Amino acid sequence: MVAIDTGTKELLADLSDRVLTLTLNRPEARNALSPEMMFALRRLISEFGDHADVGALLLTGAGGAFSSGGDVKRMAVRKDGEQTAEAKFQEMFARHSESAGAIRKLRIPTIAAIPGPAAGAGMALALSCDLRVMAEEAFFTTGYARVGLPGDYGASWLLTRIVGPGKARELMLLCPRTTAVEALSLGLANRVVKLADLQQHSREIAVGLASGPRIAYRYIKDNLDEALDIDHATAIDHEAARMLRAQSTADHKEAARAFVEKRSPKFKGS
Repeated sequence: MVAIDTGTKELLADLSDRVLTLTLNRPEARNALSPEMMFALRRLISEFGDHADVGALLLTGAGGAFSSGGDVKRMAVRKDGEQTAEAKFQEMFARHSESAGAIRKLRIPTIAAIPGPAAGAGMALALSCDLRVMAEEAFFTTGYARVGLPGDYGASWLLTRIVGPGKARELMLLCPRTTAVEALSLGLANRVVKLADLQQHSREIAVGLASGPRIAYRYIKDNLDEALDIDHATAIDHEAARMLRAQSTADHKEAARAFVEKRSPKFKGS
């Protein structure tokens, strides 16, 4: 395992078995998203998200929470200062798009391991990942309306596409606590496991994906993302083009040989 210097104790990072693990590390504040933490998260995603040595991203939280979202205590004492409205918007846009937005855009598999509460922006970060593994004690809540805010980090967009418009409105307006079992039934979670097994189970998924066909994963994610916005005929056309490109890769040829030879393929990402 190789520890990575994030520049702050509020975000931990390491790289092992081609899995980049990022741990939100403010357990005393339920991993509320501080400026220092988010700056480090944005930098690490930018620097390592498309790195050749990284095959999967695992995002989790230290202590008993994933993330309680925005730091409401800091919000309460925040002063407007001398920034213009445009400067504030550009800063907020960058913060959101370079974290949750950047995770969503990664073409490697991404997994959120959720040990406890994931609220507001913390929930949005988890929903930005491809897969979510929740501990039995964990729960989701949007929480925005409770503090007089409409939502950020793409939460409304993500919820609408994962659970549908009707349920998304309920979750955003009423801010219910969605248990892990309920999250599984809604598609907000992919697996629910015992807390003691969460990190190992999530890591096993991440390691398995990290050793898989990188180019094929990229095309799979492209296909799935486009499926939200294009018609069936266009989807077939785009899938066919990507199939042809994938068939020419060394990974596909290796997988075909491995199938004939009855062994596990050894993918190299080319």
